[in-house]
Amino acid sequence: MAASRKTPPDLIDRLTQQWPDLESGHSVLELGLSGGLDSVVLLHLLCRWRAAGGPSLSAVHVHHGLSAYADAWAAFCEALCRDKGVPLRVERVNVSRAGGESLEAEARKARYAAFGKSSAKVVVLAQHQDDQAETVVLQLLRGGGPHALAAMPAWRRLGGLSLWRPLLDVPRSALQAYAETHGLAWIEDDSNADPRWRRNWLRLDWLPSLAEVQPDYRRSLARVASNMADAAAMLDELIEQDRALCEVDGRLGLAKLSSLSLPRQRQLLLRWAQSHGLGEGTPAALEEFRGQLWTAARDRNPLWRLPHGVVQRYRAALWPVPDLFGEMPGACEISFDPASRADLPQWGGALSWRADPKGLALRLGQPLVLKPRQGGERLAQAAGRKPVKTLLQEAGIPPALRTRWPLLFDQSHELLALPSVAVAYDAKSGGGERWWPLWQPKAWQGYGSVE
Repeated sequence: MAASRKTPPDLIDRLTQQWPDLESGHSVLELGLSGGLDSVVLLHLLCRWRAAGGPSLSAVHVHHGLSAYADAWAAFCEALCRDKGVPLRVERVNVSRAGGESLEAEARKARYAAFGKSSAKVVVLAQHQDDQAETVVLQLLRGGGPHALAAMPAWRRLGGLSLWRPLLDVPRSALQAYAETHGLAWIEDDSNADPRWRRNWLRLDWLPSLAEVQPDYRRSLARVASNMADAAAMLDELIEQDRALCEVDGRLGLAKLSSLSLPRQRQLLLRWAQSHGLGEGTPAALEEFRGQLWTAARDRNPLWRLPHGVVQRYRAALWPVPDLFGEMPGACEISFDPASRADLPQWGGALSWRADPKGLALRLGQPLVLKPRQGGERLAQAAGRKPVKTLLQEAGIPPALRTRWPLLFDQSHELLALPSVAVAYDAKSGGGERWWPLWQPKAWQGYGSVE
């Protein structure tokens, strides 16, 4: 490859200027090394920095197995790192569309999972200004909001480590000029020439046409990302303030919610539902539900259906109810142990115990059985046997949760309790301590039991 006629800027300065003072010079960096131009240039820069007293360095190559050349790319990275004295780990991952997302999205998930295994403090990635511009355009085409349009941050946390992208303000042309000047070799991913991938279509077709009429589009789109990052940060602050105002025990109070402007209602509902693992619904479904909150009759309990559960209006509050795995669970035998908590994912919750003089007289290790409601069950109370359905209604349990609220029986099939709601009046006799069963639905793990 011929060297550029112009001497390119020494990109090593971009690294050292971005490195924060709070990070120790003795940190260990791990480079995400694909073997392409961008990561090869970054490897060269990091090795130069290491030689000048910078941080220690290792690398990771993620072997996706999606190309016939995948083994050759891994071998290229191994040889390159061996030549430069850089330890390399090769992570082989399985990528499929089982999660319902595109192959590209699934590959990205697998890649970041591999990065998350790093023993280094910082994982360094080689995305550059062209990548950032493409990401902004892709998010625009998807109708993304401020967080999406903020695209890729230079720094972000991933579990216990940091991801660092030091080249986001460097165009690809500068990286190529650097590589040619230093005589670097790299590999070309054959899939990058396939215009069926939307990012490739942008890179190969649409963006070159845009460059003819606006050569500085990369800087403009990078500025959009920077402005949207600020907007997203301010939006996050406002949503947290609104959540603190409206949320009690994991539920949103309608009176407080109604005091917010419509845009703030929408943003809070979206973020709150996502925080409970319910996923993100369509704007139309959100608007329909938000309208029902204020117009549906008081005895109605409208639902907002989301990919991983529902939100239900009930008794002047919004309740998050996660997807409870389809089929109803069967009977489940447990042994009484007041010191333990029984996590029951098939039921969508956990059972624990609290000492209470109004509770059940039980002995350690006593066998018990949890059963789902069949309909028509009654629990002995002081004034007679009361329908379980009525007890759930009186306790304020939202309808979406009632179908999987477990019933607690003894081994002779006598109904002992409706956990967190009521215990059988005739099961309280006996000596020793008494215990109240507590049912904590998945929706409120971290908020305490529903009582």
